[in-house]
Amino acid sequence: MTTAAPRPAPLSPSLGRAPRVRTAGSGDAAALAELSRPFARSGALRERPDSLYAARAAEFLVAVGSDGGIEGCVGLRVYEGEGVHAGVLYNFCVAGHRQGCGVGAALLRTALALGRTQALGALFTATTGDGRLFRRYGFAPVTGRQAPRAWAESLDPRRNALILSRTP
Repeated sequence: MTTAAPRPAPLSPSLGRAPRVRTAGSGDAAALAELSRPFARSGALRERPDSLYAARAAEFLVAVGSDGGIEGCVGLRVYEGEGVHAGVLYNFCVAGHRQGCGVGAALLRTALALGRTQALGALFTATTGDGRLFRRYGFAPVTGRQAPRAWAESLDPRRNALILSRTP
């Protein structure tokens, strides 16, 4: 028996066009920090200094709305060494007014495609939520021992995050 990752449903006409997803540039750092701030305040994301967004802007994918503003983002960091060639999705967030409109799905589909292009053995993420979107795209719970060691050790155990993984 073979199973395939579920295919996302197409956007309904009432939701409008799917957002354009692109790689972030250094000029997007302030917008990335601003978008992420409310999620960090709520505890949904780890608090990160604005300088991190500037230093790692190229790791981010951003969903851009029709007005040119950033409506969502996700970082994809590649870990290599110790027999590991895997990616970690981090800082995944979508502006409140765009949640439920396909922005997160567009970001996740693009991240999965990027993982395939980079021949990553697996993609990992950690979430304090239920991981419903990730599970819809074939992610399943795993232990930190299966993840890149440096990343797994950086997770704050007090956050009680759910670690998920899938093959891109």
